[in-house]
Amino acid sequence: MHGPDSRDGVSAPLAVCRLQGTIERKAFHFIRRDTREYQPSDRDYPLQLEGTLEPQLSRGLWLVKWLLVLPHVVVLAFLWLAFAILSLVALVAIVVTGRYPRGIFDFNVGVLRWTWRVGFYSYWALGTDRYPPFTLADRPDYPARLDVVYPESLSRGLALVKWWLLALPHYLIVRLFAGGAWTAWTAHDDWGWGGGGLISLLALIAGVALLFTGRYPRTIYDFVLGMNRWVFRVVAYAGLMTDVYPPFRLDQGGGEPPAADSSHRRAPHAPAPAQS
Repeated sequence: MHGPDSRDGVSAPLAVCRLQGTIERKAFHFIRRDTREYQPSDRDYPLQLEGTLEPQLSRGLWLVKWLLVLPHVVVLAFLWLAFAILSLVALVAIVVTGRYPRGIFDFNVGVLRWTWRVGFYSYWALGTDRYPPFTLADRPDYPARLDVVYPESLSRGLALVKWWLLALPHYLIVRLFAGGAWTAWTAHDDWGWGGGGLISLLALIAGVALLFTGRYPRTIYDFVLGMNRWVFRVVAYAGLMTDVYPPFRLDQGGGEPPAADSSHRRAPHAPAPAQS
C-alpha cells in the first residue's frame, strides 16, 4: 500500500510562505498599475525597531512596572483612538491623492514610537528600567527607538484591501505573538493597545530569571525583540503607512538586520553588551 502523499508533510512555515505568495500574486494582479513589487530579498523594511538591553537591571522593579506604566496606558488609550480616526482620514487621502498626509503620518509614527517605548520598559521586553518619556518625538538617548520611512507615494488600490485581506496571514501570527489585545481591532474595526501572548510570557520568564540570578537571558531577549519587530511591521502595514508587505521572517536581536542599501536609514543603536 502506498503511503500518503508527500505533500501532506509540508511544514507549516512553508505553507504560510506559499499562502503569502498566493495572496501577493492575486493582489498585484488586481492593482497592477498602482503597486510596486515586494522583493523578499530586501532586508531593509521601512519600519525600523531597535532596543538596547541595559546591562544592569533591577531584580525586582519589573514586579511593579504594571503600576508605574498606568499613566502611559491612559494616555495611549486616547492616542490610539486618535490613531484610528486619523487612519481613516489617511485612507481617504491615499485613495484620492495617492499620498499619506505628512502631518497624520508623523503623528501615527509617534503613537507607535510611544507604544514601543512603554512596551520595551514593561512587559513586552523588560529591557530597561529607564521610565519612558511622555512624547511622540524620537528620543535618541532612550534605549528603545522606532521609526518609519515616509512613503512618497502609496498605491490607491492596496489601501482598500491590504489592511483587511492581505494582512490576514500575519494577523494569525501576531495573535500568537502578542495575544488578543493587539489584534482586537482586526475583528472589531477598531485599534487597540495591550499585551499578552508569547511575547509577554517570555518577558515574564526573563523577569523571573532576573529576580533570582540578576541576569536577563540573552536568547530570550533576542527572540522577544524579533517578535515585537514582526508585530510592529504588521501594524505599520495594516495602518497604511507602507506598501511593502511584511516579511515572514523573525529578525531577532536588538538591532535591525543589515541591508544592502542603508543610505536612507539612520544609524542604529550599538549592540547591547553580552551578558555572561
